[in-house]
Amino acid sequence: MSAMMTRVCLLERTVRSQAREIECKDNRIQVLEEKLRRKKQQEGSHDLIIRDDLDERCQRLQNQVCEMESFLNDYGLIWVGNGDSSDSTGTTPDVERGSKQSDTAAVGNFRMNFDLVLQRIKDLNAGEGECFVQSTCTGAQLAKKNPVHLSLYSNGIVIFDGPFRSYQEHSTQQCMQDLMDGYFPTELQETFPDGVPFEVYDRRDEEFILRSPCNKFPGEGRVVGGKKNETARKLKVDQFLNKLPKGVFEAGGVTDIRDSLTHVLKGSSAGQSSSSVEPIETAAMKRMKQRLQTNSSDRPASAHSVINLKVKSEDRKQTFTLKMYLSETIGHLRQYVDKHRRGSLSPYDIISAHPQCSYHEDSQTLQSCGLTADSTLLLRKKKPPLFTEGNKMNL
Repeated sequence: MSAMMTRVCLLERTVRSQAREIECKDNRIQVLEEKLRRKKQQEGSHDLIIRDDLDERCQRLQNQVCEMESFLNDYGLIWVGNGDSSDSTGTTPDVERGSKQSDTAAVGNFRMNFDLVLQRIKDLNAGEGECFVQSTCTGAQLAKKNPVHLSLYSNGIVIFDGPFRSYQEHSTQQCMQDLMDGYFPTELQETFPDGVPFEVYDRRDEEFILRSPCNKFPGEGRVVGGKKNETARKLKVDQFLNKLPKGVFEAGGVTDIRDSLTHVLKGSSAGQSSSSVEPIETAAMKRMKQRLQTNSSDRPASAHSVINLKVKSEDRKQTFTLKMYLSETIGHLRQYVDKHRRGSLSPYDIISAHPQCSYHEDSQTLQSCGLTADSTLLLRKKKPPLFTEGNKMNL
């Protein structure tokens, strides 16, 4: 009994000490929970302040971007960015960088868009499978037009079998710009007045390298009389032209190929100064100039109903740039263009390539014609009517 009583007393003392220890730990837990609750409240208020600061900064930056876009719109400019997508580390993946470089190629102020050229050529080749009647010695037969072979490289193009034409040449830039605008190239219109399909070889990832023949003489070339041979490039062009036929019998007539290509390949320097871009002052342009002259506080908001138009003349030697309101009409456009046209003032039609449309009604507004965005238009000589009053009398 004495031993059992001793054990019971020891157990009672242990229970009392553990109860006191549990009570102390409960008090400590309550203190820690209170501290944790206060800390969470402080962090929550701090996060709320940071969130508010970030929202305010984002709103301020958005307002700045809107003001910058409005300012650029006053001058007919649009911010497109540099086209690079970077991650948080500031580096760009190699796959994305490679795809961006293969889509476009920039040379000075000219920017070559390969995807746009391929799309425009696809649209121009809509009637590629059509046949035409070709005259022969025994009568006539159905035939298809032979396509023009066009190879696109990263540094230039090759039409037919050569020679290579760099993007730095003005004639190459004009040819590619016509295609990007959706029109048949000017340099081929004289050779193929009815158009011709293109067969494109997309080699934008390759760079054309001019390889010199093996065992080339390392010295300086001379001709009879002791003068230096400075006609190497001309001889290459002449060799290429001599391979072409002088003319092609097509659609009942003879089409001269060699002379037109000679004018294009050798006359690139003369053609560089023949084409010009002329801005035309319109009512929208005058309004923008008045807006820029006012104070920033009194300055009205930018007009969102203004579009930029690029109009090419019949001979492609003049390009007019205009800013017009959507409420203005085709007649207003004709008045602006007629004041700046050079040469003969023959009647003309205003057409667009995408979508293919001709604008005849001078009373129609630009908005009703579907010209609600920046567009490129072309002036085309109006074809004379087949029968006039005088012809009817003669008949």
